[in-house]
Amino acid sequence: MTPIYAIGDIHGQKEMLDHALALITADGGPNAQVVFLGDYTDRGPDSRAVVETLMIGRDAGRNWIFIKGNHDRLFSNFVRHGIEHDPRVASGISWLNPRLGGSATLASYGLIGEMHFAPHSQPDVERLAHFEGPTSWIDKNALHQLASATVPKEHLDFLDALPLWHQTDDLLFVHAGLRPGIPLAQQDPEDLIWIRDGFLDSAHDFGKLIVHGHTALDHPQHFGNRIDLDGGAGYGNPLIPAVFEGSDCWLLTDQGRVTLTS
Repeated sequence: MTPIYAIGDIHGQKEMLDHALALITADGGPNAQVVFLGDYTDRGPDSRAVVETLMIGRDAGRNWIFIKGNHDRLFSNFVRHGIEHDPRVASGISWLNPRLGGSATLASYGLIGEMHFAPHSQPDVERLAHFEGPTSWIDKNALHQLASATVPKEHLDFLDALPLWHQTDDLLFVHAGLRPGIPLAQQDPEDLIWIRDGFLDSAHDFGKLIVHGHTALDHPQHFGNRIDLDGGAGYGNPLIPAVFEGSDCWLLTDQGRVTLTS
């Protein structure tokens, strides 16, 4: 049985990505099939290098499959359209807030500075008042224009074109999860990149083992009907890749495979 590998949310952690890819190569060779579960950008220090690494692998013909995450869309929405909010962020904070990590992503593209936000209260949303760069203070519209001129269009095109899921005979890979009881073709794309309530607490049999990220844990975990591979790399935890043979799963470590069971 040919193994398939998966890497959870990377969140701008280039050194961790390099280590995860080295573990996969050591286990499965340079032609191993790898599924990336999305959230390549935000929070970590080098989103630009992460995106470039993925694109280089794609262009070199690596057997890599990329799924879109909600943070990848947040990034593109700001750079392309100046949108700093998403209605699925219940707190109303801006993508530019360090908690969501947009400021770190822009810094990786050379837009280094401090974000200053206008006071807000629910149901209002947080808004950028100004960006304090090395030589000047600019408003959100000017920052948007600067980001549009700085971030390579090829990076945005890559992220925007990514699919929302990938499946094999035994596995279904998706960024956030699925709405139970709804056929895959009828799933709301918003759920595929954002869902938590109704999925994480469900024991529904989806017909295949769901492999996802999005919800950060301290360590990847098997829940019986799903595996959450977001081990919290966006918050400084290790990025731990997994390998599947059928629906059997192992985590890859420097000491080799470690079985992951429910």
